[in-house]
Amino acid sequence: MKMYFRNILFIAAAALVCVSCEDFLDTDNLTKKDTSNFPQTSTDADNMVTGVYATLSMAVSNPHETYFYVAELVSDERFGGGGENDKHFMAMDHLMNVGPDAYETFWTARYRGVFRANMALQTLDNCEVDASTLNRYKGEMHFLRAFFYHELAEMFGTVPLVLSTDPVNKERTDIDLIYGQMAYDLKEAISLLPTEKYNVQPSGHATKWAAEALLARIFLFYTGFYGKSELPLGDGTGEANAGSVSKSEVIGYVDDCVNNSGQSLVDDFRRLWTYSNPYTAAEYDYVKDLYDSGKTWVVDGSGNPEHVFAIKASNLADWGTIIGYSNQYCLHFGLRADNGGEDTFPFGVGWGAGPVNSTLWTEWEKAEPNDMRRKASILDVETESKAFIYGADKQMEETGFWQKKYTTIRAHDSEGTLKNSFSSLMWTNDDGFQLRQVQDLIVIRFADVLLMQSELKEDVAGINRVRERAKLPAIASYSLDALKRERRFELAFEGRRWADIRRWGDAAELLGKQAGVNIYNRGLPDIMKNFGSGYATRYSETGGGFFPLPQTEIDLSDGVLVQTPGWGTAAQEFTGW
Repeated sequence: MKMYFRNILFIAAAALVCVSCEDFLDTDNLTKKDTSNFPQTSTDADNMVTGVYATLSMAVSNPHETYFYVAELVSDERFGGGGENDKHFMAMDHLMNVGPDAYETFWTARYRGVFRANMALQTLDNCEVDASTLNRYKGEMHFLRAFFYHELAEMFGTVPLVLSTDPVNKERTDIDLIYGQMAYDLKEAISLLPTEKYNVQPSGHATKWAAEALLARIFLFYTGFYGKSELPLGDGTGEANAGSVSKSEVIGYVDDCVNNSGQSLVDDFRRLWTYSNPYTAAEYDYVKDLYDSGKTWVVDGSGNPEHVFAIKASNLADWGTIIGYSNQYCLHFGLRADNGGEDTFPFGVGWGAGPVNSTLWTEWEKAEPNDMRRKASILDVETESKAFIYGADKQMEETGFWQKKYTTIRAHDSEGTLKNSFSSLMWTNDDGFQLRQVQDLIVIRFADVLLMQSELKEDVAGINRVRERAKLPAIASYSLDALKRERRFELAFEGRRWADIRRWGDAAELLGKQAGVNIYNRGLPDIMKNFGSGYATRYSETGGGFFPLPQTEIDLSDGVLVQTPGWGTAAQEFTGW
């Protein structure tokens, strides 16, 4: 696997992503930087760090190849959807494949991030920066490297563990070494990052609090999925583990995040999502009360106390790499044309991926009939739209339910014209619907931290804080079933359900229940069915829900890399309904 071939342009790319328009007039030729003269200055250090963060948006620009997208569509709570030719969407839901390189862009983006983080950690000591800034930069790089491997390991299982910039051709690394390295990186991040409150630090940057929360997330997945009691702790070389991280140690980190980060829950759950923005809320009856009280969307950034870590989106996004990217998940998960207009206001048009499994709507109502989060999270087109066209643009696997958290949101201007995105009014930019999805992708939310705290400590404190915000009564005692329900309802459509049901051992059963659910294909009633060997069997065949490596990478490795079990033959190719 010739990983270095894809990363040699790092220095030029890092320089370009972090300059302003005025910087193009500077006389310093950044494209001629190389390892003999870069990095040296504080500006070089900042450029290098920015280049690592840029790889987060590189992945989001092709969302249908990312772990977040896979985790949403393969879980038991969403179907693939899209049009009849969007076979990649439907294939994910059925744990099947379309083509040999379905996840090549994501693989490349994550390993490019790893390479850049490795480069930064190897060279930041050369820069003329003060000690506190140097420590912060190093801490952020350790966090990001751990995050990259966290997503790679949950999606593909064992992957090559690369910790230097030297050319390598590595086989899949033992899973304990991969998780040991993540634990090492996150403990380094925790020790190096400042203890400042979350809102003192730049929006979108990793913090000590984010590192503590990610360590808890990784601990819970590793110990649950692999049946272990502790998380291995690497020695920093990737070659051996030097100990372990105990549950009590992780609890200490989570308690620190909860008690000392300054982060908190937003007062109203609906204010987390862009449909409550002031330009839309004025006319959207469901959140008109928020508008009338002057409490609308808490804009993404350091002003939002619930964002522990997020991938930034830009209101100035273009189709290139210099300014940044919009949140393309919102576009993909929007309603398929010919919906998305006045009849479905404020929910706009998109590609129609990820229809919500109707069983979530009915089971949620049965379990928590007074839970305001159900309607805050799910659009029921039968009750919330003036008219809805089933089968619009040959929509597949449709249920009449759509998620509200990441989708296109529209608004009217002062003359009553329906705009493609509220952001064109909020930031007075152009109204192109494909690039004006400005919502940050929330990777870790404080509510998730509270629920992890309850799960680790087996108490109700975190659960009840989350329930109180949802205007639900407190529960008297902890149980795993209560914790599972709370995570399901609070964090629906935020990319965590897939990991949760896998680590709890529930995935095969829950996936199997999708077969037989009523759906519409091209506007005609149908039922969801098994493809290939079926939902539950596919889960087993793939070693517990791991996805295929890009065949290009296997070929480049000259046989060093081997394909994920359960993939690589015609039997796993999704050919459509």
